[in-house]
Amino acid sequence: MPSKRLLHREESYILKDGYDERRLAMQPQRRQSILCPNCNKLISSGEARCPHCGISRPGSRLKRVFSPRFLRSGDQMIAWIIYANAAMYLLSLALKPGAIQITMSPFGMLSPSSETLILLGATGTFPVFHLGRWWTLVSAGYLHGSLLHIVFNMLAFRFLASIVQEDYGSYRMFAIFALGGLLGYVVSLFAGVRLTIGASASVCSLMGAVLYYGKSRGGAHGQALYKQVSGWAVGMFLFGILVPGINNWAHGGGIAAGIGLGALLGYGEKVRESLFHKTLGLGCMLISATVLIWAVVSGFLIALF
Repeated sequence: MPSKRLLHREESYILKDGYDERRLAMQPQRRQSILCPNCNKLISSGEARCPHCGISRPGSRLKRVFSPRFLRSGDQMIAWIIYANAAMYLLSLALKPGAIQITMSPFGMLSPSSETLILLGATGTFPVFHLGRWWTLVSAGYLHGSLLHIVFNMLAFRFLASIVQEDYGSYRMFAIFALGGLLGYVVSLFAGVRLTIGASASVCSLMGAVLYYGKSRGGAHGQALYKQVSGWAVGMFLFGILVPGINNWAHGGGIAAGIGLGALLGYGEKVRESLFHKTLGLGCMLISATVLIWAVVSGFLIALF
């Protein structure tokens, strides 16, 4: 008859084996857990719908491909856009340091030359119709004419983009920013503006999206946003009339484009971000990145050789 000590050892061994088997059985379940490509919350890969945001088939490989991590966070996406604008401004100063304008006027402080801006992708009738540089309709939105110019635009962008990101989502925010800026510069182009730069057309597109959201949503929150941003729009147009060199055509085109895009793409309370919105946002991002890389490479090659 086995001793009590031996029975205790056998019982311990069985319990240990049972624990190991349960632990091994649980490991595949852990490996099947994923982050939802839409709301970024932990779910099972086999879910038919995300229990948090409702997106269908969250474990689909296609949806995970179209959900890179740096686009899931609106703050990160906003930061990347600011970095891109800052990098292009610094490169415009570095391309021809001897041509930098240093004046006491805040509007002209640390201004790159017109030649430098044309090399890096300024747009307008001259670059587009005379030089055939249609891609400048994208690159011009990342160029600025002075330190005050970029600081003002980035502050306005940071505020408006945070509102649009919260109400529309990161992908739609970038699509509105990129497409709205492009359409704003198209309006400016056919209005006959010879040379123009700045992120203000894209910023105005975000402004238009906020105007649409506020008017469409209504309520205390919607009305407050609509009144606040309407006041900014009126003030900006008055500033553009009083101060020479302000491109109100691009501003007006951007606002109109933002309103139209806001209505077309919808905001979060009406339509959740879909695969179409994500594809559109990623497409705009890839085109913008490609154009900016081309602008920098071609600009420096022309300047050097």
